[in-house]
Amino acid sequence: MVWDGSILVFAILAFAIFTVIKAVTVVSQGFEYTVERFGKYRRTLPPGLAFIVPYFDRVSNKVNMKERVLDVPSQEVITKDNAVVRVDGVVFYQVLDPVKSSYNVNDLQRATLNLTMTNIRTVLGSMDLDESLSKRDKINAELLQVVDEATSPWGVKVTRIEIKDIAPPQDLVDSMARQMKAERDKRAEILTAEGFKQAEILKAEGEKQAAILEADGRLESARRDAAARETLAKAEANATTMVSEAIAQGDIQAVNYFVATKYVEALTTIGSADNQKIVMLPLEASSLIGSITGIADIAKATVKQEGDR
Repeated sequence: MVWDGSILVFAILAFAIFTVIKAVTVVSQGFEYTVERFGKYRRTLPPGLAFIVPYFDRVSNKVNMKERVLDVPSQEVITKDNAVVRVDGVVFYQVLDPVKSSYNVNDLQRATLNLTMTNIRTVLGSMDLDESLSKRDKINAELLQVVDEATSPWGVKVTRIEIKDIAPPQDLVDSMARQMKAERDKRAEILTAEGFKQAEILKAEGEKQAAILEADGRLESARRDAAARETLAKAEANATTMVSEAIAQGDIQAVNYFVATKYVEALTTIGSADNQKIVMLPLEASSLIGSITGIADIAKATVKQEGDR
């Protein structure tokens, strides 16, 4: 009887310890536990030490409340202009309501993944290839809006969706590369033509300025030549007037001056000709000397007259 009583006490003590262990629950930071009583949701346990009613309550779901990353596998998508591209991405989401995420959807991660993949096909299918390659931000924004709205009944907040890569077929990539090269060659040719045009314009402007400066130079030279001829003509006229006055007064030396001047000019012209190496002329030295003497006498008379004035 004593032995049987000890076994009973030990059994009761073990049952009590086991009951206490089942009643105490420790919830880790970043998690929340949902508690059910007889299969029906009763309450949510926050992080820390918590107690439940053993044998009646049980922890049904341990919900991760931290933001999580979900990789979207690569899939083929047909764009609006019938181009086939391979697309993959990444989704960032966080559970805000552990009750909804536990009871409103079965396999939250799989449901979010399939929803995202479906909407990627929908969004990219409404764009042509060029738009899908150049407007990555627009695609991300549209996906975020649609997926976040669809997962809201599940107690999930989708914080970010990013398209990691959009890969067109290789033949399409080669075609785009050729198109880009042609466009760059076209731009290079345009720039070369513009440079040649500017060079020709500058050259023409330079030639124009040179022609203007040359014409100005000729004009100035002509003006100076005209002024010189005018001065020379005035001197010649003055000389002729003086000779004429001397002849009118009966001065024979004036005639000699005029004849001697023309005589000397003729000899100078004959002597400077290129086709004349030797000039044979009957030259009367006494006549030439007399003419020169007459010139001297006229010069003296002119000087004397100026002095008397």
